Amino acid sequence: PPRAEARPAITVWKDPSCGCCAGWIEHLRNNGFVATVIETADMPPIKTRQQVPSELTSCHTAVVAGYTIEGHVPAQAILRLIAEKPAGRGLAVPGMPAGSPGMEGGSPELYDVVLFGDGAPRRFARYRGEKPV
Repeated sequence: PPRAEARPAITVWKDPSCGCCAGWIEHLRNNGFVATVIETADMPPIKTRQQVPSELTSCHTAVVAGYTIEGHVPAQAILRLIAEKPAGRGLAVPGMPAGSPGMEGGSPELYDVVLFGDGAPRRFARYRGEKPV
């Protein structure tokens, strides 16, 4: 059988008590990413170092292929980011939308995946749950 395309390694910073962060990491691993997890109760310095705009913050922060990933960004959007290599610092899903990866359960909300870091933040993709719309 053909080998699955190797996914880049991703480093994730999360609070040790965050359950939805663990769910997002599981989503990444289920989509072929090799995730290294760093637990810290002091997340603000991580977000500052990665230059995540305060209006785009969520509960966990990651780095993959030179990009910052903030919050419950679907693996499919991360793969698109890596393939297209747009100008910007990274992707964010502000807040914790119901139905996003790691936030399963209930009625999935419509939410934007935002590209930030090169001018004003702008929509990169729109999702409902894990599905692009």
